[in-house]
Order: sequence, then C-alpha cells, then structure tokens
Amino acid sequence: MTTSAQWIDICKILDIPKNTGVCAHLQGEQVAVFHIHSRSNGAESQVKAVSNFDPFAKANVLSRGLITELDEKYSIASPLLKQQFCLDTGKCQQDDSVSIPIYESRINNGFVQLKEVS
Repeated sequence: MTTSAQWIDICKILDIPKNTGVCAHLQGEQVAVFHIHSRSNGAESQVKAVSNFDPFAKANVLSRGLITELDEKYSIASPLLKQQFCLDTGKCQQDDSVSIPIYESRINNGFVQLKEVS
C-alpha cells in the first residue's frame, strides 16, 4: 500500500513580507521559505523553499539571506559567506560540487504549504 505525501500549512503568505524569507520547521528540519514577488513574473507571489543550513558557514542562516534574481531565476545569498544557492535546484553557483536540499512548496488558499518529505 502506498501513501501520498501531505501538504502542511506553514503560515499565511501575508505573514512573510515580499522578497524576504522565514525559517520553518518541517519534520524536524529547518527550512528557509521565501516569498518571491517580482514584476518579471507578473507581480504574482510565489514561494520557494530550501534547507536553512549553509554548508559553508555550518550554520542555519539561509532564511536571512538576500534573494537575487537573474534571468527570472532566483537564488539566495548566504548572509555570512555570501555563496549563492539556486532556489530551484539547490546548487551553489560558486561551487558546483555543493548543493542544499530543496522542498516542494506552494501557495494554497492564501497559505504557504510545504510537502512533507517521504
């Protein structure tokens, strides 16, 4: 018998200021959740979620990083050592051998949701 993963409400999208991030807990892990709001995507809000752990600084700080955009692709720059991680793939832009986990996320009826990890 297979079970399908559940979507978990994290907070209301209005609780995260536009173009910033927050830290959430998902199944014992810290997850950095970002509210992306850009004119290039039609000024519609979207959410991206990655691990909050910066593998270079060895600290849970990515939710406080700076969101960057290049060619409609979003990254998070670590607030400590400034490495940038793609919010779609988790890959470090300065070192292809390093990546961070990404999490499925969405906005549903005004709530930010993360998909539980199976």
